[in-house]
Amino acid sequence: MEDFKQEFLDIFYDNIDRDGADKLLDWLERSDFFTAPASTRHHSCQPGGLCMHSVLVYRRFIKILQAEYGDNWQEKVSAESAAIIALLHDVCKVGYYVKDTKNVKDENGVWQQVPYFRVEDSLPYGHGEKSVYIISSFIKLSREEAMAINWHMGAFDERAKSGYILTQVFRNYPTAFLFHLADFSSTYLDEKN
Repeated sequence: MEDFKQEFLDIFYDNIDRDGADKLLDWLERSDFFTAPASTRHHSCQPGGLCMHSVLVYRRFIKILQAEYGDNWQEKVSAESAAIIALLHDVCKVGYYVKDTKNVKDENGVWQQVPYFRVEDSLPYGHGEKSVYIISSFIKLSREEAMAINWHMGAFDERAKSGYILTQVFRNYPTAFLFHLADFSSTYLDEKN
């Protein structure tokens, strides 16, 4: 997991130069961002999984941008925007998971206590919108960046039940759609539990 942390830091330092970025990175370093899981059971549910997920989504996002826009993809989405969106889309999960134990039967039918992560949300502000809220307290986001982060869960976001709002977001902010594909693809193709 240390390799993913270093890759995250390299991408951050090489691409993000916005006012407040240093304070945001300091906050991440003091938080559990680099040691937390990305989920409790769906993907990257091990310690360090949140950072790993963010880096893998970044890699996927760059591939998707290159496939869609070619070698000049940065004319459509800046390298800074791509890094901000991908690396920070799940900061809503900082301080979100707590180590605990649960009882599980082993292969012989004997109950054993095993470690797991449970959710303890001290800021129940949503998911994508919570990430936008947190990031915006450090750096100014463009509308395209905010939309991509806010709607990265796509149809898995409870707010998108009618489908109408998501159609409008993806139609008007193509980066949001492409980023949703990156997050979704990384979760199911790149991340093994």
